[in-house]
Amino acid sequence: MPINETIAQYSDWAFESAFAIYVLAFVLLIAQYATARANEVQAREARELVAAGGGAGPAAPSVPGKVIEAPRKPWSERLGNMALALLVVGVALHVGSIVLRGFATDRFPLGNMYEFVTMATAAAMLMGLVLLRKQTYRSLWVFVIVVVIPLMFMAATVLYADAAPVVPALRSFWLPIHVTIVATGSGIFLVSGVASLMFLLRMRQPKGEESDGFWGKVAERLPDAQTLDRLAYKTTIIAFPLFGAGVILGAIWAEAAWGRFWGWDPKETVSFIAWVIYAAYLHARATSGWRDTRAAWINIAGFVAMLFNLFIINMVVSGLHSYAGLT
Repeated sequence: MPINETIAQYSDWAFESAFAIYVLAFVLLIAQYATARANEVQAREARELVAAGGGAGPAAPSVPGKVIEAPRKPWSERLGNMALALLVVGVALHVGSIVLRGFATDRFPLGNMYEFVTMATAAAMLMGLVLLRKQTYRSLWVFVIVVVIPLMFMAATVLYADAAPVVPALRSFWLPIHVTIVATGSGIFLVSGVASLMFLLRMRQPKGEESDGFWGKVAERLPDAQTLDRLAYKTTIIAFPLFGAGVILGAIWAEAAWGRFWGWDPKETVSFIAWVIYAAYLHARATSGWRDTRAAWINIAGFVAMLFNLFIINMVVSGLHSYAGLT
């Protein structure tokens, strides 16, 4: 099947545009994150003034025909809203690059590591738009994007593969089913891992205490630890069955392609280990005495196992799943 080079070029441009927009949104989010503390201090001082009676004077008499301007939103909120608008546009371009890649190659666009990382990062950003849209979670976007941007940069450079037909072993109806589910689960696990990392950072700087050093100042702008812990748990609850289904469907595909359900191939083995780690996290999260920092560390270990499976196993270790598309 011939490749449509024009559509393939549009796909690459959409991906590069999404990357550029994410970087711009990241800059705005950093500025929002930096100004949030000043706005909090100003709001607290205003509340203290009112409580002390400084703002309890008689209200100014209304003047007929005079338009009273609504109070302007603080800079941090305006910067955050601009960044969120950019993220919506970036995610649309990101997803569009995947769709265009599929049209260009006339196949499902998950045949190499470039396409897999593109799908996984798009899933992470979509999940972010769903879960982090509230003002409470806005500060977490900085830490999600700081992971997504390097992954996309690596995809566009080291992992990039020209639009081309897939190898014969991947010409199966199982490709869109198995790999899409695994990529989507991996992207959602990214959000979960970031939430657990921020939870551990927040635990070092409890709400209301004076900040201690750089990381303390970073932590004090985050939501409270309980909110971060709930977010990590919620995202893992979504991703865990997806990833488990992907592993099971991969075993069914392996039986159809290689005549066995399980062969302890490196990719299979590490995927199963990552799934077990996340199962341990969910169990620890429900166990008294483990649900705080210990459970969070298990969740982070699961995310590290996912990254190890994606990069080290695909790029270094040789196995039956060596379809990275790297030359």
